[in-house]
Amino acid sequence: MLTSKSPNAVYLILSVALLGTGLLYLTQGAFTIPWKHVLQALWTSDATNDLSQTIIWDIRLPRLALASLSGAVLGLSGSVMQSLFRNPLADPSLIGVTAGASLGASLAIFLTSSQLYSTQSSLIILSGGAFCGGLLASLLVYLLAKTATGFSVSTMLLAGIAVTAFAGSIGNVLEFFVDNTALRRISLWRMGGLDAATSAQVTMLLIPAAGLAILSWRMRTALNLMLLGDAHARFLGVHVMRVRILLIIAVAVGVSTSVAMGGTMAFVGLMAPHFVRLLLGPDNVTLLPASALMGALLLTASDLVARLIIAPSEIPAGVVTALLGVPFFLFLLRRHRNAL
Repeated sequence: MLTSKSPNAVYLILSVALLGTGLLYLTQGAFTIPWKHVLQALWTSDATNDLSQTIIWDIRLPRLALASLSGAVLGLSGSVMQSLFRNPLADPSLIGVTAGASLGASLAIFLTSSQLYSTQSSLIILSGGAFCGGLLASLLVYLLAKTATGFSVSTMLLAGIAVTAFAGSIGNVLEFFVDNTALRRISLWRMGGLDAATSAQVTMLLIPAAGLAILSWRMRTALNLMLLGDAHARFLGVHVMRVRILLIIAVAVGVSTSVAMGGTMAFVGLMAPHFVRLLLGPDNVTLLPASALMGALLLTASDLVARLIIAPSEIPAGVVTALLGVPFFLFLLRRHRNAL
């Protein structure tokens, strides 16, 4: 078994697994493309010569990139949240960002006429609603947790639960009033799916993903010290409040954008850090990049399974991640029951 003494080996294994999954992702689907044609299409980068190149460059490659990038954001966000709150069961939904983004998307669908559902403008409105909903939910949780003397972690956890429940209730009310077409649209969005991925969406997600990666890496030492407790971290020179606020904002922006691009992908942010923590230990110097790689691998593999399990039809990738995540969550709950 790999240990914390071999992080480079873990990085190599995860990278090779992600590359192999990505190549398989490009070959398999409703239309199977031979390996030779995939490599030729990637080499020539010309999407106009034949059907294989068009499928790869216009459909599968943007979807692969979006799955990998979204998974990396969720995995990295989960690792950051677990370190910030010293809670092994923490994930990005802890601060209400996932529920808020889902409600924002549902509200956008509710306010948009059914005639626009298949247009590019509808996708922009939907993504914008999810993004704004996630940010507003995160801001509300932060304001509820802020006190005159600082910031209450326990209050933030409770506020996140309350905001998540409230957003879910409002979403259910919206579902009661929409027509059947909009109801199906909302349901599919909540399940999480990457079938509408485009290169523009990948570009939009790349900016907050890079910001989250850079900020969390710069604060890796502070995160390690905060694992000892806020008092110890302050004594060792960490500005706990500033670190926590900046990282929460970065996570909120990154996860909101991810949900805006592809819907809710449950449990990726919970599973990815724990998988690599079993191999590398709790040190954020090695844990952060490995969590991003594992998150990308988990979501890419889940989306591949979602595309193939009932081919030529497909199920939302979020359904697959939830089926994997619920047993894993129960395992973690049992394992850490004495510490919670």
